[in-house]
Amino acid sequence: MDGVGLLMPVRNDVTDASLIAESLSSPQSFSAIFDRHFAVIHGYLARRVGAAAADDLAAETFVIAFERRPTFSTSAGSARPWLFGIATNLLRNQWRADRRADLAVMALTTTERERTATRDSGVDAHEVLAAVAALDPDQRDALLLYAWEGLSYEEIADALGVAVGTVRSRISRGRGRLREMLEAPETPPIIARDEPGESS
Repeated sequence: MDGVGLLMPVRNDVTDASLIAESLSSPQSFSAIFDRHFAVIHGYLARRVGAAAADDLAAETFVIAFERRPTFSTSAGSARPWLFGIATNLLRNQWRADRRADLAVMALTTTERERTATRDSGVDAHEVLAAVAALDPDQRDALLLYAWEGLSYEEIADALGVAVGTVRSRISRGRGRLREMLEAPETPPIIARDEPGESS
């Protein structure tokens, strides 16, 4: 897909589902999916494992998505939850391979905003990252997709292939477990996100 997006016209009026369906007979159409979503997927991966590792994982995410495009549900307008699901599965594989190294990179890639937020609340950012790393993988993935990437419960359910109720439960239990580990009365700022109409 290198360079293909530069040759294709911008098609902002076409849905992801339409582009993916079109790519089944015209593979070059998939470059628009890459152009639309690569930055956000790469950003998510970079926050989890660092920029260097994210380069390869993001590229692999789109290679897998291209190979699996016949399985994409055309009833889903946006490809974003689907792509996050692929990226999260790749992260899981890496996590299993070297959990301690993953945690070290996460600590090094904490943003200044997150360091300030946790410092102002009396919680150390490295302690928060260590606590997040210690969570059950299912809870951690749901919580980070919600807090870091701003996905709705429904989008997380699509990404992870579970029911919305399961997502709510995982996020609620993850928050509770973090509070226990950090002995903090409120959810640490690094994993908190306000979204009207949704409760944990």
